Amino acid sequence: MKLLHKISMLAGASALLASCGLQPLYSGGSNSVVASQLGAVQVEPIQGKAGWLMRNALNDQLSTLEGSDLKYRLIVELDDKIAGFGVRSNDRITRERRTLRARYQLVRLSDSKVVLDATAGSDAGIDVVSSEFATVAAEETALENLSTRVADQIVKRLSLFAREQASADEN
Repeated sequence: MKLLHKISMLAGASALLASCGLQPLYSGGSNSVVASQLGAVQVEPIQGKAGWLMRNALNDQLSTLEGSDLKYRLIVELDDKIAGFGVRSNDRITRERRTLRARYQLVRLSDSKVVLDATAGSDAGIDVVSSEFATVAAEETALENLSTRVADQIVKRLSLFAREQASADEN
């Protein structure tokens, strides 16, 4: 009896979910419109170590979807900051926050028009310990992780843009 109840609940939930209009973003796999649009994006060089990490993270995600012709150029400007905020009575910082913010523009190559202008960002907490080497290593690891997180946000937003463009082209 419990099994029958669970199966009927699962079937009901599936029917409700199917009727809500949700569609997989990458339906069609590497042949989908979204994948082909993402594969047509060239990432411009970005200044600094954070820029190098960000560009590599973006290229890692976009290069798996390479299209035939480049249609867009992605321009990214980064703002990387470290701020100390945990302070002891002897004025030593015990905690830092590393913040990485990206302002990015997607430029259509055919007419140099900016078709998407958005921001993405993330932050990470870092414990400041007595070993300066350990603190620097933690700051570098935080930068690597933040670059990957912000790149994920950018690629997700580009994916949504590609799907919106495909929907607009169909109508």
